[in-house]
Amino acid sequence: MTINGWLQIAVYFLVILALTRPLGTYLYRVFEERDPPFSRVLGPVERLHYRLCGVDPGVEQGWKAYLTALFLFSVAGILVTYALLRAQHLLPLNPQRLGPLPPHLAFNTAISFATNTNWQSYAGEGTMSYLSQMAALAWHNFTSAAAGLGVALALARGLTRRLGPEAPKTLGNFWVDLTRGTLYVFLPVSLLVALFLASQGVVQNFSPYLTLTTLEGHRQTIALGPVASQEAIKMLGINGGGFFNANSAHPFENPTPLTNFLEMVLIFAIPAALTYTFGRMARDQKQGWAIFAAMAFLFLAGVSTAYWAESKPNMALHGLPVAADQGNWEGKEVRFGIASSALFATITTDASCGAVNGMHDSFNPLGGLVPLVNIQLGELIFGGVGAGLYGMLVFVLLSVFIAGLMVGRTPEYLGKKIEAREIKLTMLYVLIFPLLILGFSAWSAVSPYGVSSLNNAGPHGLSEILYAYSSGAGNNGSAFAGLNANTPWWDVTLGITMFLGRFWMILPVLAVAGSMVGKKIVPPSAGTFPTNGATFTVLLVGVIVIVGALTFFPALTLGPIVEHFVGLEGRLY
Repeated sequence: MTINGWLQIAVYFLVILALTRPLGTYLYRVFEERDPPFSRVLGPVERLHYRLCGVDPGVEQGWKAYLTALFLFSVAGILVTYALLRAQHLLPLNPQRLGPLPPHLAFNTAISFATNTNWQSYAGEGTMSYLSQMAALAWHNFTSAAAGLGVALALARGLTRRLGPEAPKTLGNFWVDLTRGTLYVFLPVSLLVALFLASQGVVQNFSPYLTLTTLEGHRQTIALGPVASQEAIKMLGINGGGFFNANSAHPFENPTPLTNFLEMVLIFAIPAALTYTFGRMARDQKQGWAIFAAMAFLFLAGVSTAYWAESKPNMALHGLPVAADQGNWEGKEVRFGIASSALFATITTDASCGAVNGMHDSFNPLGGLVPLVNIQLGELIFGGVGAGLYGMLVFVLLSVFIAGLMVGRTPEYLGKKIEAREIKLTMLYVLIFPLLILGFSAWSAVSPYGVSSLNNAGPHGLSEILYAYSSGAGNNGSAFAGLNANTPWWDVTLGITMFLGRFWMILPVLAVAGSMVGKKIVPPSAGTFPTNGATFTVLLVGVIVIVGALTFFPALTLGPIVEHFVGLEGRLY
């Protein structure tokens, strides 16, 4: 570990902190004010869009209507994407003449991008045509991010709105949230970022691949394509799908330390800002900062552990004549270094972003444990666009309930009582996640069609299986790359995991929002537990860690923790 490495981490965190208030204010104005910023320019486009789609922006929806609109829109996107991927060989913008995707891979990819997971069982430059990259995958990068943002806003409205007894119990309009998120947030920022990335050397063209002869006399194919445009939204929308198989470790996606830093900032920018937006909606900014503080503590704890672990020698190289004091450089880009790779890995798994600038499979056991635990905590350490906030708010309700049990009174949050219905829905949200991860992991670990894809035996192989289903259920998309997931078993089961990990968990979130939105406001009293201070932040962090530890610690013990102790003895397994 070096001072330079710690400075990179500190500067990154300070930049995110500085962006939180202005970007959070902008998001509040976009979604909660009648005339958002830049409405003179973008307003006519927005209104034309509503007329063409037959949407009345003045009509709000209850939680069931909001959920139905979200679900039908997403399923329609899955079907269209599946059809396009199966027929890409018949469509234009395919200079490499790539063939159609097999049914199981098209199924997996369509669900992956529609659920904001962007898990990839394929090498992008050898599988996807330019049209598929743009019309199918990049399109989902915009819409799936905007849909997740809408769910977070719906839950925030349910918790913060103060309605009269006769007022309709509505949470906003899904189509308005989807449109405004895309038009006022993702499109303009992505355009600016794409131009900057192109200026730094990220490729953006429609040229066929180049075949060159190296100085050694070998023939090498150089993949090209419309990369910068997809790179911008994949980071801002916390999608993570790489145009190239090497993802953000590829020099055409992430050529310099400056682009690397920008990409990391884009991942956390909106999730961090949403905590400030929530504080504005709650009319108590300290509520948002308390949530931000919990996220920040968990992030800093994770990145410190990952940096420490990767600064240690690579256990697999024990006894070989290598410079052990230089840390674990396996699977890392020299132009980024150990600190930046550990930081990137922590950020991308704190958020539900599958982008990587190093190979997590090559991390030391405890270094690989950090990304795995980050996902298994529920993708709520800043988390995905929207998903991070609504996941954290679910744990806020659970923490308030536990605090209520301690003092023997009905718990309240923002003046609204939390009753049996909300706690049942909250626990449903909490239990779905481990059910998907542990159920499918156990099945794959004892099935020949599951373990046949592993490149590693022993505890590391188990870690690869756990990571795959954790990444799918958490809609993350990154992977321990030692697993070949492009088989019918893995494509289908991971597709199911991603679909249920998205929509099964959104269902109780919106149901909680619908249950809370119409509740009466109870004035605070001497027995009210404050939720805007340091004490509550500590309780919230404790509940998150304890729930994650109780759920996944036994499985983690058999994977990366056992691998660590075996490695200390100089053995691989």
